[in-house]
Amino acid sequence: MWRGTALLALWLAAGSAAGGLAWAVPDEPAGYRTENYRAPVPAMLQGARVIDTRAAELLWRGKSAVFIDVLPRPVKPDNLPANMVWREAPHRSIPGAVWLANTGYGVIPEPLLQAFQAQLATLTGGDKAKTLVFFCLKDCWMSWNAAKRAVSWGYSNVIWFPDGSDGWGEALLPLVEIAPGL
Repeated sequence: MWRGTALLALWLAAGSAAGGLAWAVPDEPAGYRTENYRAPVPAMLQGARVIDTRAAELLWRGKSAVFIDVLPRPVKPDNLPANMVWREAPHRSIPGAVWLANTGYGVIPEPLLQAFQAQLATLTGGDKAKTLVFFCLKDCWMSWNAAKRAVSWGYSNVIWFPDGSDGWGEALLPLVEIAPGL
């Protein structure tokens, strides 16, 4: 009996230690994340609120926020042979979300940056206090970057949903295929 209890205690301790390493939460950086976008994300974003899936669902059901998906869009390879057909994989997201693809990179080309600003102005009707929910996937810095950028542009009701469409789907909430809005 003692041996089994000791082994269980050792296994639990090892699992806790491994879990602690796997769940290490990075500090919030001063600037934008420019590499390794699929990695553990910070617990907060200065100037924005951070919400979980349940809170995101309440906002969604209440239709009280603009949901903005910033997952990157795959780019057709330049060297794709002429006889090969390029088919983009369908993108599933939160119903009603706007997909502003590629707007979560740390460095964005000026034309895309201007289009992102213009799209936010359109989505909010010019109201910088309108609630904006930025998301991507779990452990994806793209939504953190995009939300940080919106805060820097003076939007005062920015929400970051770090669990994104992964957390949404895991909660068995609906996902639908959407097209990019940029």
